[in-house]
Amino acid sequence: MNKLNPLILVFTIIYTILAGIYFLSIGNLEFLWYVGILAFLIILMIVLHKKFKFSSIVLFGASLWGFLHMLGGGLRINGERLYTKMIISIYNSEVPGMQILKYDQFMHFYTYIVVTILLFYILNPYLKEKVNWLIISTLLVFMAVGVGAINEIVEFLPVVFLENTGVGGYHNTLLDIIFNMLGSIAGVIYLSFKKNILT
Repeated sequence: MNKLNPLILVFTIIYTILAGIYFLSIGNLEFLWYVGILAFLIILMIVLHKKFKFSSIVLFGASLWGFLHMLGGGLRINGERLYTKMIISIYNSEVPGMQILKYDQFMHFYTYIVVTILLFYILNPYLKEKVNWLIISTLLVFMAVGVGAINEIVEFLPVVFLENTGVGGYHNTLLDIIFNMLGSIAGVIYLSFKKNILT
């Protein structure tokens, strides 16, 4: 039985509080909104863990997402927010939002590896012993992309209610969805090798 690792929980709560204080101090309402969402997700993960018993590695992966998300919005390098920084130039276009690979895109890829594994934990107790893994893996990708759609709605709300946000335009949104799907596929590939351990 996997117990909730207190170190991971404390780490997550501490950086969430510190991020909240920081974004409040600089008047960044967009990321204060995200801090609120993160606080909700912490509570949700605690509730879900009681039933589905996520491993410490998976919980740390989820916690690391939150930390990197806050870092992406709060850290500036040469005056540029980390989320907009190019990690490595794979594709460059004059079209706004069509530059690859940015920190934001990496984060979407990483996040949906974690989301897919979490979804597997949630789905797994309801699966029969002999199950078609191709169908389940396809379903996991569809579920993760659905979670990604909710994420885009969450990101869209600050655009509606706040004057200035770091949320990009149409191309950025579609690239987010693409990297969500690629991350989910990577998560399914990982599970294909490790699902015996995870179950």
